[in-house]
Amino acid sequence: MATTSTVPRFPSPISSTSTSTSTPKPPQLHFKAHNAASFSQQISQNSLTLSLRREVLLKGLAAAGAVLPLLKAPPSFAAKEVEVGSYLPTLPSDPSFVLFKASPKDTPALRAGNVQPYQFILPPTWKQLRIANILSGNYCQPKCAEPWVEVKFEDEKQGKVQVVASPLIRLTNKPNSSIEEIGSPEKLIASLGPFVTGNTYDPDELLETSVEKLGDQTYYKYVLETPFALTGSHNLAKATAKGNTVILFVASANDKQWKASEKTLKAMLDSFQV
Repeated sequence: MATTSTVPRFPSPISSTSTSTSTPKPPQLHFKAHNAASFSQQISQNSLTLSLRREVLLKGLAAAGAVLPLLKAPPSFAAKEVEVGSYLPTLPSDPSFVLFKASPKDTPALRAGNVQPYQFILPPTWKQLRIANILSGNYCQPKCAEPWVEVKFEDEKQGKVQVVASPLIRLTNKPNSSIEEIGSPEKLIASLGPFVTGNTYDPDELLETSVEKLGDQTYYKYVLETPFALTGSHNLAKATAKGNTVILFVASANDKQWKASEKTLKAMLDSFQV
């Protein structure tokens, strides 16, 4: 009887390679004509929609800009970025200065009755700067625990001035204390010095102190040389206490400004009163 041998059959190497290791082809993307047209049309519609929205927004802002001034009370000086000579009265005794008298419309603390009105002179070319809300005390009136900036003016060629207010309770536990009751000029500037310099205060930076009496109000005056101060290398300060607040007037300049405006800054300092 003949025996039939069965020889196992293996797949051809070529065939095996082509079926098991071939890299699948990426799917082909076919856009039909009408799909491409639809896609293009959609982009055009979106662009048109965005353009229309932008136009409406701009028109709305323009309209708001025209209407809002009519709805507001008389604009505060803090919003005026023009020379103060264009809206402040000239000082009768010296036409080279104008007079700034702070009123409740100027600062949150004055509106809250937390600060008494104050005034000082400045050259007509100076401009008032905006005060950031976090520095103005607007968020904490009438019971602020830390000092805040009332107003600030600047002239790039001459320097800058600012009025800083500090709660009395930060310096003494006695309500309605006079500045003499708080302590000596040196003690007061040790507490308020960083608000003069904008960073730190070193007693060695204090060149001169003096005491001035105007009516019933006593003022401490300071001359400081502050090479590392953020406000400037030269600082003048004048402080007094009234009500529950200590008011500090600061005039600052760098070396170049000081050479040109030392006399002017000192006149501004002398004019400050509450």
